[in-house]
Amino acid sequence: MTAVTDHTDHADQPGDDDRRKKGPGREIARKEDPEREVVRKERSGREVVRKEKGDSGHGRGRGSTEAGSGAGSGSGSGFGSGGAEAVASEDRGVADGAGGAGAADAVGGWDDGLIARRVSATAEGQARPVQETAVDNRPPVVAPLAYDGPLRSRLDALRELVGLSRTRLDSRTLAEAGQVLDEAAARRRLSGQHTVVAIAGATGSGKSQLFNALAGVAISETGVRRPTTAAPIACSWSDGAAGLIDRLGIPGRLRRRPLQSAEAEAQLRGLVLVDLPDHDSAAVQHREHVDRILALVDAVIWVVDPEKYADAVLHERYLRPMAGHAEVTFVVLNQVDRLPGEAADQVLDDLRRLLDEDGIALGEYGEPGATVLALSALTGEGIGELREVLGHFVAERGAAARRISADVDAAAVRLWPVYANRRQAGLSEEARDEFADRLADAVGATAAGEAAERAWRRNANRACGTPWLRLWRWYQDRCEPATGRLSVRAYDDEEATARQRVEQAVRTVAEQATDGLPAPWAQAVREAAVRGSQGLCEALDELAVRAGTPVGRPPRPGWWPAAVLAQAAMTILQVVGGLWLLAQVIGFMSPNLGVPALLMVIGIVGGPGVEWACRLAANGPARRYGSEAERRLREAASGCGRARVLDPVAAELLRYREVREQFLRVSGVTVSAG
Repeated sequence: MTAVTDHTDHADQPGDDDRRKKGPGREIARKEDPEREVVRKERSGREVVRKEKGDSGHGRGRGSTEAGSGAGSGSGSGFGSGGAEAVASEDRGVADGAGGAGAADAVGGWDDGLIARRVSATAEGQARPVQETAVDNRPPVVAPLAYDGPLRSRLDALRELVGLSRTRLDSRTLAEAGQVLDEAAARRRLSGQHTVVAIAGATGSGKSQLFNALAGVAISETGVRRPTTAAPIACSWSDGAAGLIDRLGIPGRLRRRPLQSAEAEAQLRGLVLVDLPDHDSAAVQHREHVDRILALVDAVIWVVDPEKYADAVLHERYLRPMAGHAEVTFVVLNQVDRLPGEAADQVLDDLRRLLDEDGIALGEYGEPGATVLALSALTGEGIGELREVLGHFVAERGAAARRISADVDAAAVRLWPVYANRRQAGLSEEARDEFADRLADAVGATAAGEAAERAWRRNANRACGTPWLRLWRWYQDRCEPATGRLSVRAYDDEEATARQRVEQAVRTVAEQATDGLPAPWAQAVREAAVRGSQGLCEALDELAVRAGTPVGRPPRPGWWPAAVLAQAAMTILQVVGGLWLLAQVIGFMSPNLGVPALLMVIGIVGGPGVEWACRLAANGPARRYGSEAERRLREAASGCGRARVLDPVAAELLRYREVREQFLRVSGVTVSAG
């Protein structure tokens, strides 16, 4: 810390030139006038402390003082310790600095980045302060990441898919999809001008050595001690990446900048390189660092060596599960300087074979895929090629979007078993009609229709039958006991049978609806059907009572009055003929058997004839009446079954179709409008 006096310099006074001529190194005692004494006291009261950024500020302060005072104190902090002579010497040094080394400062101001205030003397002896200059320490504004249209559509579909499935699938099934959405949203809010690339590898593969070679300076510790890298270290080639590094959880003490080189900065501008601990480290915390950061970076450089490039842990735990991330994957064979002759090419070919077996597409011949290179971080062989490839990769500014797209692909692959069906899902019209028929049979719609038909015929017989037959039937009804017609046990058996039929109908329609569905959605459909079947039998019984045979007599057709009149005429003929014959028997009338007998025969034969004709005429209306009763009961039973069972099942199937469409969008499959 250096004490700097915030003072106002005055113009030269008469006699100053004579005093300056007396040479350096000699103390000049002069009598201070009262006015200058007051100014000096005020100046010493306003002394402030300022922090300098480096030794340059001290140098400039000393240079300005020495130039002005000759053999003066050489430091601005000496004010107040040298008495009146030191004050005078400092005043002269500041005044004369405009003609020496301090002239440049007077013109251009201080250039050490600190807020300073200076004054320059004017010819009239008035003080004029120089304008203050402040350094803007705010972080640079960087543009956030922007996803293209297809990726935004897939993310929206995945978000809709998770929302629709949250109540149907367990949280563990949707955990990865939810994490992908969270990470995509978090990455989108951060810089889109930077690409975060992690360097990962096994113990002794040379990750840190490659990291230092790319940075151009020894940043990450290297050595034979294992493990060497205990925590991730970040190196950024440009400003504005603080948010990205904060997201990785790397503290400020582990953040570095590469060797300052205009060519390197132009080539790798926007790169954020992260050196990770060993993925096979004996320390569990190191492996946790690797797994956590690999899920957050935009790309990864896998460093392998000739001894462990075929390590099962690397291929089975990392490379094979991340085969879909080939476009943001680099595989570097390090330490090729240890391989003699053509051994490096042979090891590199074998490495490509292993990567192909892992399902990783190789970016050869211009095709998208992983980049495979051979280099030596120790000798620098191949480092330039890697720099060039990384430079083009970072300049594209598309690694983050490709990483998120690959994460969505991986989530879709894991969700395939719970959304993909083997055949078209849904209930056909035949299945719906079969369910309605089963419910109608359970409720006795056919029997109810037959009963309604019989009731209509019986009513027709009563209306159009002969009086003598109607009287006989009335007598039979009066004489027959009212109890003992129906068996209680038979009723209970019939009710149990009807309940079994209803349950069988529900199970059948549920099996037909779930045919080909994934297990979670099939279970949801079955549960909806079972919930709807609760209380269905009781509801059907109520419907059978309300929609069964109507209370009262069936409606009469228009020809019934004529039939009743004809039957009445036949009865009258019988009565007239009988009375006529009786009158002849008792001698009341003259004997004439022909006419009365003919009347009686016409009445006796005509009555049953009219009844038979009415019965024939009643067949059609009776059947229609029975069919109408059966239809009403069938519709009532079908409506009850549809509201309680089919509609909930159809709602589950509709939800499944919606989520399946969203799943196809997430998978990148175009869904037709039909």
